Amino acid sequence: MARSRAFALVLLFCALSSSCHVAFSYPPVLAPKEDFLACLVKEIPPRLLYAKSSPAYPTVLSATIRNSRWSSPQNVKPLYIVTPTNVSHIQSAVVCGRRHGVRIRVRSGGHDYEGLSYRSERAESFAVVDLNMMRAVSVDANARTAWVESGAQIGELYYAISKASPSLAFPAGVCPSIGVGGHFSGGGFGMLLRKFGIAAENVLDAKLVDANGKLHDRKSMGEDHFWAIRGGGGESFGIVVGWEVKLLPVPPVVTVFKVSKTLKDGAIDIVNKWQTVAPALPGDLMIRILAMAQQATFEGMYLGTCNNLLPLITSKFPELGFNRGQCNEMPWAQTIPFIHLGNRDLGDLTNRNNNFKPFAEYKSDYVYQPIPKNVWEQIFGWLTKPGAGIMIMDPYGATISATPETATPFPHRKGVLFNIQYVNYWFAEGAGAAPLQWSKDMYKFMEPYVSKNPRQAYANYRDIDLGRNEVVNDVSTYSSGKVWGEKYFKGNFQRLAMIKGKVDPEDYFRNEQSIPPLLTKY
Repeated sequence: MARSRAFALVLLFCALSSSCHVAFSYPPVLAPKEDFLACLVKEIPPRLLYAKSSPAYPTVLSATIRNSRWSSPQNVKPLYIVTPTNVSHIQSAVVCGRRHGVRIRVRSGGHDYEGLSYRSERAESFAVVDLNMMRAVSVDANARTAWVESGAQIGELYYAISKASPSLAFPAGVCPSIGVGGHFSGGGFGMLLRKFGIAAENVLDAKLVDANGKLHDRKSMGEDHFWAIRGGGGESFGIVVGWEVKLLPVPPVVTVFKVSKTLKDGAIDIVNKWQTVAPALPGDLMIRILAMAQQATFEGMYLGTCNNLLPLITSKFPELGFNRGQCNEMPWAQTIPFIHLGNRDLGDLTNRNNNFKPFAEYKSDYVYQPIPKNVWEQIFGWLTKPGAGIMIMDPYGATISATPETATPFPHRKGVLFNIQYVNYWFAEGAGAAPLQWSKDMYKFMEPYVSKNPRQAYANYRDIDLGRNEVVNDVSTYSSGKVWGEKYFKGNFQRLAMIKGKVDPEDYFRNEQSIPPLLTKY
């Protein structure tokens, strides 16, 4: 009787809603996934629910898939997509999922490199809570704080800050379409890394729905749980609905530049010098490198004017050949579209119509010792091979390196010279053989010159080749998680697993690289 009433209720909701997205055929007894749907529609408007049978389902699923590798039919797709507009919808999704054996994966911006926020490599029943419609931003310039919902893009946060004050900023990434939820959960860094550290360590509070569907803030979740969500990776400790962040002071005018050097211009010598100079520069100056083919582009931001920047670079890094004509002075918020898109249009920060969705492969490394010049010569040889990708290198030092490794789960601190991200794009399905092989071979070539025991990686540059969780008795095992987990989190991994064991011992929130619960210390 209960199931019949539930099914009747579903039909009633759909009959009353002209925008219902759920399609049904009449079964006398509901299957578990239909029980889950019936549970959802008691609390969530049908217009916010998308079943696989809905005509709109493919559009909603693909809307924020940023890596087209994971759009193909062979990937295991969610049974349903829930697009909540308030916290109660998220709580209902969790409660219904627990009750009817349907797991929840959560997507904010869709930039998860392995697509695990909306796909599964396992044949398991799951739904996606897509936070795309929960993207409110509220800035208090006087208090130097902001609240931002997880479905917002970081560009939308930057835009709101710029409208509130030209002298406030937030230290997150340079790609404005990245979703706040995943970015903050894994750490989050950009051009303010050396001055103010990572995004996660500038989070003051959060609203989180736990594995039982209960809503928490920092006080009620406790400091261990709060520590874990600020850099311990997404989809392990609950669904973070919103974040309170600390805004940092910047000058009303900062200086950015891009200087490109080819091999004929002496790029190898300049890069070789950069790797020791850039981490030792004052925290007000960040110079990163994009290396591609036979060229290295030095992208920099200085928290000050060109007049002050010129003598600093001339004295510390004369090899760059920097001159006044390469200075671009502007408010901090304009540096984001300038660096990422080559323009100063603040409107681009709020653009959610990102059509750049290549097929892609990503890997990462951390460098502690200078790479010999002759190896740089070989690296640039690799960058000209068939299928070659790009190397993006961000220097550390200053604030990021002075912060203790245990301050947040993000452990890459003292001694790091720079981080490497290996990026490879292609634009047709089936054309990835050469890029994928290059990525694997390049990663293997770099092994002697990067961090060891473990070879470290950045959690937000998720790489499934580092390892996958194994599930035993419906729980991810600690031993399998440790294989990849210590590469992202070093000694912080065990603490993360112990916290997971306390807040989600049944491993409800999980994917192939989520933190497994450690119920006993061993």
